[in-house]
Amino acid sequence: MPGLGGFDVIHRLPQGVLPVVIIVTAYDQHAVRAFEAGALDYLLKPVSKERLEKALARARAMHGKTAEVAESLAHLSDIPEQGGEHRGRKVVGRTGEEYYLLDLDDVMAFQAEREVVWILTARQRYMATQTLRNVDARLRGSSFQRVHRNALVNVNHVRKMSPLSSQRWLLTLSNGLEFIVSKRQARSVRQMLQW
Repeated sequence: MPGLGGFDVIHRLPQGVLPVVIIVTAYDQHAVRAFEAGALDYLLKPVSKERLEKALARARAMHGKTAEVAESLAHLSDIPEQGGEHRGRKVVGRTGEEYYLLDLDDVMAFQAEREVVWILTARQRYMATQTLRNVDARLRGSSFQRVHRNALVNVNHVRKMSPLSSQRWLLTLSNGLEFIVSKRQARSVRQMLQW
């Protein structure tokens, strides 16, 4: 494809667009990575008619399985674009019966309330499809920092850090949301926010 590769297209999907992804490539190393990350299928060129029909039948079988499609796209967005960049990483959020692919840059925080994990953005909150532990593991090395046993915060959205005591802090995000940093996490959060 001129200009963009297949992974670049996946990274640039607008919110709410949830296609089933079948990778077609002449390079098996890309196909295997994509398949392991969540593509429904991969086809190596040249593609036979029978193999294409089989892949399309699998795609049709996914119709109505929105959660599974959204999760596979979110995992595919973890594969770097050309040049190794991770722009466009996505996470799956749900409101009612609809699933959305949300850009991680737009996510302010993840907050757990018992078994439910909320994805908080500037405009809305979505129900996560994974546990906070799984989200934390997937986002290691990113701009998200555990601030409490029930919260992960995007440090790019922290606007103020106020001491509550010698070992506790109050973080204020750009949209006014506030999080108390637990004693256990105070040191690592302070280090991450220092230049």
